[in-house]
Amino acid sequence: MACPGLAALMREDVDAVLAHDPAASSRLEIALTYPGVHAVWCYRLAHCLWQRGHRLSARIISAWARVGSGVDIHPAARLGRRLFIDHANGVVIGATTEVGDDCVLFHQVTLGGVAMTPGKRHPTLGDRVMVGAGAKVLGPITVGSGAKIAANAVVVKDVPEGCVAIGVPAQLKQTTPKQREHDVIIDPSLYI
Repeated sequence: MACPGLAALMREDVDAVLAHDPAASSRLEIALTYPGVHAVWCYRLAHCLWQRGHRLSARIISAWARVGSGVDIHPAARLGRRLFIDHANGVVIGATTEVGDDCVLFHQVTLGGVAMTPGKRHPTLGDRVMVGAGAKVLGPITVGSGAKIAANAVVVKDVPEGCVAIGVPAQLKQTTPKQREHDVIIDPSLYI
């Protein structure tokens, strides 16, 4: 991500909230009151600093963002465009995490590791992935584009494109085209 495009990315982040959150009423409301948006904006600045070698400054910004928003995003993570973190509180995104474009994460989501070794140790999410409240996606796994992770699922294996992962440990369910049209993942019985 190039730093000169921060303002455009910030506008896209606000537009993503308008597209996904029926409770959002205006761009100004989102910009001033949505902690998930604030966390993503702080990440974008911290990530630019991280890429330029200003590691301490990047970590300070991410630490302040965590205090202010309840979201812990490592500045080395790679987050795509139009990420929406709904309700925000308790979200953790590890250093080697990669998130595609147009993804939605709910509160208490962890995109974390399972080992303390160097190298890739956090998940990769494709485009248009939705991760439900309280879900844990752990390790250097891949979640394919259009996949959904149900609330409170624990995912430790790859999830193919367009599938739904439900349960502890998560089991995969295929979805129909009609089910893929909807963002509903609160009721896992829809996919069983």
